[in-house]
Amino acid sequence: MQMGLPRSEVVLLGVGHTNAHVLRMGQMHPLPQTRITCVSNFPIVTYSGMLPGVLAGQYPQERMEIDLVRRCAAAGARLIVGQVTGLDLPGQRLLFADRPSLPFDVLSIGIGSSPTQEGVRIEGDLVLPIKPMQTFLARLEQRLAERKAKGGTQPLRAIIVGGGAGGVEIAFCLPARLQTALGDAPWELTLVNAHTQVAGGMAPKTIARIQQKLEDRGVRLVLGRRVVRIASEEITLDDGQRLAADLVLWATSAVAPPLLGQLGLPTDDEGFLLTHDTLQSTSGAPIFAVGDSGSMRDQPLPKAGVYAVRQGPVLWENIQRMLQGRPLEPYRPQRGFMKLLNTGDGRALGDWKGATFEGRWVWRLKDRIDGRFMDKHQDYRPMPQDAKAEKSNAPPVMRCAGCGGKVGGTVLARVLRRLDVPTSERVLLGLNTPDDAAVIQLPASRTMAATTDFFTAPLDDAYTAGRIAALHAASDVFAMGARPVAALAIATIPLGGTQRQEDLLYELLAGGVTELRSMGATLAGGHTIEGLQTVVGFTLLADPGESPPRTKGPLKVGDQLVLTKPLGTGVLLAAHQQAACRAEWMTELLHTMLESNQGPAALLHEFAIEAVTDITGFGLAGHLLEMLHATNGRPWADSDSSATTASRDVLAVELELAAVPLLPGAAELLASGIESTLAPANRDAEAEIDAPPAMRRTPQYAALFDPQTSGGLLLAVPERHCKQVLKRIREQSNLPAAVVGRVVASHGDQPRVKVVG
Repeated sequence: MQMGLPRSEVVLLGVGHTNAHVLRMGQMHPLPQTRITCVSNFPIVTYSGMLPGVLAGQYPQERMEIDLVRRCAAAGARLIVGQVTGLDLPGQRLLFADRPSLPFDVLSIGIGSSPTQEGVRIEGDLVLPIKPMQTFLARLEQRLAERKAKGGTQPLRAIIVGGGAGGVEIAFCLPARLQTALGDAPWELTLVNAHTQVAGGMAPKTIARIQQKLEDRGVRLVLGRRVVRIASEEITLDDGQRLAADLVLWATSAVAPPLLGQLGLPTDDEGFLLTHDTLQSTSGAPIFAVGDSGSMRDQPLPKAGVYAVRQGPVLWENIQRMLQGRPLEPYRPQRGFMKLLNTGDGRALGDWKGATFEGRWVWRLKDRIDGRFMDKHQDYRPMPQDAKAEKSNAPPVMRCAGCGGKVGGTVLARVLRRLDVPTSERVLLGLNTPDDAAVIQLPASRTMAATTDFFTAPLDDAYTAGRIAALHAASDVFAMGARPVAALAIATIPLGGTQRQEDLLYELLAGGVTELRSMGATLAGGHTIEGLQTVVGFTLLADPGESPPRTKGPLKVGDQLVLTKPLGTGVLLAAHQQAACRAEWMTELLHTMLESNQGPAALLHEFAIEAVTDITGFGLAGHLLEMLHATNGRPWADSDSSATTASRDVLAVELELAAVPLLPGAAELLASGIESTLAPANRDAEAEIDAPPAMRRTPQYAALFDPQTSGGLLLAVPERHCKQVLKRIREQSNLPAAVVGRVVASHGDQPRVKVVG
């Protein structure tokens, strides 16, 4: 349970070798009243040391990936997936492209390096960069699939540019991938390197052996030549030589990512962040630069993962020392390290202190080293409860309740000044001139729709939680065919310092305002209070227009039931609390919850859709029964069968279970026994559902009772309009809207919902 806001914020920008160690240690030995936040462009981290093995078919892809969604959930850390654009150094904040800035007390930057393309003129899309590595395999597979689809007898001409250790390992291991993807189709492989030999930094004997093995395998070596131009079907070298190419893999030497130059921190001549031997930035700010991102001012190091791994314990110690105001300790790099290259055939080459060695035992050694590293960081077991208690951020001060529990006025005032609240001619008295209540202008002789909804924030990312809360609350008025005009915010903020409370409240409301603006509404007021957990929600005021409002009923015989979003948000959010929601599942979950129902709701009047509801806490089954009871004239909560007049016909629904779309991971999680805490109560609706016993034991059936957060709409569409409605909804989003059932006539003493295969 979240008991209070942290006193200190440690932010890890990039979760490479070094920062991953801090995340792991933060789980094993939580720092009191300190929160760790990971910031990444992707929800997974790819370990470069295993990429060649994946190419060679020696590992499955997931073996080289750290799932940051699960890893952070297990460690009790916060994950923010976003694009960082710079630093506010005086304010100690990370700046983002499309979300509020992030405050930090200590920042560790470890975003790695990028392959250089300096001096190369690139035309067309022939180049396939290795980075970002998270998407490399998917991009490679797409290129190879396109090539295979073209057919023909000409061989695929693949060129690897860059002959360092990474480029060499790819040259050894790529052929297995090409054979798997292309089958019997021929291919040719060339390695181009600017230096006169490959694998620089290794012993001459090792280099000679590497080059000989590459040539023995049919890899053409072009050494001492730089690429100066890449066109549609060829590359040009600095001596004018042209090489025909269908695919160019870019694995050149490391240069600083552009972001490092945008941070306003001291850099070396190559653009990497300058640090002292303590790994702290020479700027003096509470910022560390680690791995490839940093360059020690007095002892620059080669860009190699082994140094980043060894920096981990020093960084962890120095983060604690910085928070405590103690002197930092230096990092002492080792003089050398063993180099192991995967040759893709169950063997490996080694280089150590001038000695060269090779064999299957060398591969087993490399596999053991890499596997031990990944085992540490692919441990997704949740933090033990006693560790969570130790990490509790609750301040040791008794707090008042009632109105004494309100968030401080200065906090609220500062947040309102920071918010960019859209103006509205309908809001006569709102946040621009705060008063006891907002005043909204109603059109003459018109009504106004109103609804309220709030929940405990399902994610640690307050900005995203605020967006979801606004969309979730607005779904009720969208389902009535109304247009949101203004909203009142509801927020409970955990106990903590005023600056922490201000930042949290600002992120929540900024997320809400983002979505309110997109739906043409504004924030007119609200109420905040202190509590144990973050709670957020909105009261929506909406203009229903001149047409009668749409309601849950009446359904009509022949209506097709269209569900606009897949089910599964409840079980996925429950799994996230147990560090069991995978990154790819979380990506789809967020996409679904952040998809507004405004688009589908705009079709209500155009296609004569009279009955509609949004699918939220009661799940599909509960809300479907609400529609049936609204049609048949009996409240859903009234389960007394005597209230039904058996002598007259009523409407029923045939629900096609196989047609109900589920979010990725939902069926797997439901089958494993994970479910939302509200699901058991939702199953009370089973008394009015007819389904075969075998079907009731399936995860698809369990999903009918899964409570939805920011779920979709359930539309009763006249059959003649169904194809057009589905087409329009699918054009508005990438969500799998589907017909899940139909309305039929049924005698009153029969079950209201019949589930069919």
